Amino acid sequence: MKGYQYGSLLYSIPFYQERTIIALLLTFATVIKNDKYEVVIGLEVHAQLLTKTKLFCGDSAAFGADANTHISPITLAHPGTLPRMNKQAIEYAIKLGLALDCEIEQHNYFARKNYFYPDLPKGYQVSQHTTPICKNGFVKIKVGDAERAVRLNRIHIEEDAGKSLHDVDEHFTSVDLNRAGVPLLEIVSEPDLHSSDEAFAYLTELRKLVRWIDVCDGNMEEGSMRCDANVSVRLKGDTKLGTRVEVKNLNSIRNVKRAIDLEANRLIDIVEANGKIIQETRSFDADNNTTFSLRSKEEADDYRYFPEPDLTPFHITDEFLQQVRESLPALSSSLEKKYTEVFNLPEYDAKVICEDKDQVNYFEGIIKDTTNYKAAANWIMQPIKSYLNANSIELIAFPLTPKKIAELIQLVDGGKVSYTVASTKIFNALLSGDTTKDALQVATELNLLQESNTDSLTAWVDEVIAKMPDKVKEYKSGKKGLIGLFAGEVKKLSKGKADMGLVNKLLAEKLN
Repeated sequence: MKGYQYGSLLYSIPFYQERTIIALLLTFATVIKNDKYEVVIGLEVHAQLLTKTKLFCGDSAAFGADANTHISPITLAHPGTLPRMNKQAIEYAIKLGLALDCEIEQHNYFARKNYFYPDLPKGYQVSQHTTPICKNGFVKIKVGDAERAVRLNRIHIEEDAGKSLHDVDEHFTSVDLNRAGVPLLEIVSEPDLHSSDEAFAYLTELRKLVRWIDVCDGNMEEGSMRCDANVSVRLKGDTKLGTRVEVKNLNSIRNVKRAIDLEANRLIDIVEANGKIIQETRSFDADNNTTFSLRSKEEADDYRYFPEPDLTPFHITDEFLQQVRESLPALSSSLEKKYTEVFNLPEYDAKVICEDKDQVNYFEGIIKDTTNYKAAANWIMQPIKSYLNANSIELIAFPLTPKKIAELIQLVDGGKVSYTVASTKIFNALLSGDTTKDALQVATELNLLQESNTDSLTAWVDEVIAKMPDKVKEYKSGKKGLIGLFAGEVKKLSKGKADMGLVNKLLAEKLN
């Protein structure tokens, strides 16, 4: 017997042994070494739901607390304690299912999945077996120019286990049960992926979606989204699936890609050497870029599933299903279509804006006060994004409201300032000063408003032309590019306040 330390609690129980992206992809790319074979991949993704409490009790589901502070007799599975279902977890599961075009199973029950881990206090996990709440559906992915739908098998609800800690005490394995009982969705794909690039695209789209509809934060580093990869190989053209191995608990999309490539090559080597592939569970060591065996793979029968006797079956009514459907936000695919077809944004701009829900919300906030949709997109993709990167903050923490950006766009569109002045001097002044001031007020205080009076502009143009008679002759002899030189001199003479659109028009009229 060895001791397992539960934070400040100590139990004596048996001891069992037990992160754009393109540059990283290129760095860790592994070429599948034999093109005779096809890789077949199925992914199981565990997404922790953004509920405030656990799946079957009122303990907090928040991340980052001191070990074993979010526990109770129910989490610890003390005798006589009974579970109570978290309604919001069901709502979030339906939400994701609808977003992925799944069929929603309206008659549901939970089952016990029996197995022992030191960090599983009940000795079983409450999950769904024969009635997953969501069936079928798909995730759309794009790799290069190829776009297709990856089929889903199921999405079901289950509770999480705790966490074993091997680096807290040199003599004991410590167990933190804060995570035990936290609600998860397990999203199971069909064996429908055939490269690590496709798996990378799949996980990227899935993480974007769960964040978009606010059911999971997708933070793989904190464990709120984890992935197991089932990998097998077969000769190209063969339809029978090969013996698979499962690589568990991959904690970044990059590591999923690396582990798949490693396993595919390892399996091909075994087949090429006339060896036998053993169905097993493996783990990935990111430090030395290897996988290693954990155990032979259990079959479903080994878990001895049976209906959870302490939870009654539950029924999802048509009314509740409709409420959840109506609560879904517009998805990124429909917004991209709207932005390109209605707002006439370039496809690239629409895609970039729709990469993040906070960007969409900010963009929508700007266009409440301006119809210059292209300018709104440009401000988000350029000055704002540069500021966010330089200050290492998210858009939600950006100090200027969308209305302030709309005011800057209106100043430029109205010819009062140039875009350069707006995006540097006024933008920076707003950020470093009183953010309640409007853009016109700041431009006026800084004496940045463009001079659009024709008499003043004509005087400056005439003065510049008179100073450079040789350049005028060169221009009239065909060197039309010299108009930029004249314009630059006018800008200097006006100390940057001249309306350069009008200046160029006046220069063309006089020089021609």
